[in-house]
Amino acid sequence: MRYLADEMERQKDAESLNDNVIVPFIAALETVCEARGYVLNIYGEKSNLAFTDESDAEQIYRLIEAYLDEKGGS
Repeated sequence: MRYLADEMERQKDAESLNDNVIVPFIAALETVCEARGYVLNIYGEKSNLAFTDESDAEQIYRLIEAYLDEKGGS
């Protein structure tokens, strides 16, 4: 975990963080979960992570965006 945190801190902006750390990390989680037959849904005080099949992903993204827009983005 320390490596992951260090790598996150090295990124210069949100786009680099997303491209170089978050996307590869999520891809690894997806690979492991799929291989083991897991459905992953993590709820936390500051973040949420949900794995769904491809047919639901876009709609869930839109629901979250609509909620954040209604709330004011915070």
